[in-house]
Amino acid sequence: MPKSSPRSLLLAILLALVAVPVLAQQGGERPPQPVTVVTLEARDITLTAALPGRVAASGVAEVRPQVSGIVIERLFEEGKPVKNGAALYQIDAATYEAAKAAAEAGLAQAEAQLRAAQREEERQKELRERNVSSQQVLDDATAARDVAQAAVKVAEAQVLASSIDLERTTIRAPIAGTVGLSQTTQGALVTSGQANALTVICQLDPVYVDVTQSAAEILKWRRSGQQVAEEAGAEVFLRLADGETYEHAGILAAAEPHVNEQTGVIVLRLEFPNPDEFLLPGMYVQVEMPQAVVEGAILAPQEGVTRDRRGRPVAMVVNAENVVETRELTVQRDQGSDWVVTDGLAAGDRIIVEGLQKVSPGMTVAPEERALAMNAATSAD
Repeated sequence: MPKSSPRSLLLAILLALVAVPVLAQQGGERPPQPVTVVTLEARDITLTAALPGRVAASGVAEVRPQVSGIVIERLFEEGKPVKNGAALYQIDAATYEAAKAAAEAGLAQAEAQLRAAQREEERQKELRERNVSSQQVLDDATAARDVAQAAVKVAEAQVLASSIDLERTTIRAPIAGTVGLSQTTQGALVTSGQANALTVICQLDPVYVDVTQSAAEILKWRRSGQQVAEEAGAEVFLRLADGETYEHAGILAAAEPHVNEQTGVIVLRLEFPNPDEFLLPGMYVQVEMPQAVVEGAILAPQEGVTRDRRGRPVAMVVNAENVVETRELTVQRDQGSDWVVTDGLAAGDRIIVEGLQKVSPGMTVAPEERALAMNAATSAD
């Protein structure tokens, strides 16, 4: 093996001395790991639950005839709004006009008999004063006058009854609303108080939605000291069958004052404005029903919450020194894309939502707010 020359040995030593700083620089500390965080805020949160329900008209009137006869005309347009007292049907009134005329004639006859009885009473009073007639005759004349007065009242009542029957030959709307389809036609015979309605009028502004609320759920929140949202008058929202949210908010109009013994629920009646008559009776909806108001709760993004080996919810938080900490959370429930957290997180905490796989507790990171990161990405595009 050839011996190394002094010059070659010196060159190798110099190269080794140069490589030492380079290797030291390569083995130094890495820069902080960038992560995306969301700064949390504490606020009062209304917890909601989706409860099924159906729309019901706030007022329903089944129109039935109050007199019997032949329908000679329908006076409304089906499916259109009608005013209170608007004429809907016309029944043949000839028979009732004749009955009223007969009642008026009977009244005129009774009034004539009353006038004659009054004149006879006056004449008997004068004869009695002159002692020409007896007291018995005067008493008979007075009694006849009283009978005639009663007959007039009976005749007046008959005239009033016949007038009412004649007026009822025009069937009118008992309430204002939207009238439905007609269940009878021109020429049909209708009877007073019949079982089948001629048509139905519905009041569609506002409308009601009846839902059931678990009594156990209400008791749970009352025992925990939370405020029940129904008692707070919180607004209620509808989700329609197509998944869209109804644009108008509703309120709690009434509640049953008892619990159903078989199902353990309380029926709640919600009232919603319906100016465009978009909601129709019988329509299936889902009510975003407030369950309770949690004061000082934290809404934590679901992507920032994971589970440990025991299944407990945990989150990675960046402290003031940009060091990662692990927090064990108390989660009430989900609220949209967030978790409602009542313990483990506080206002001002920065929870990591992106980059969780690359960090561990105690690691120093370079946090960036999600809103700023999204703006930066948008500007780069």
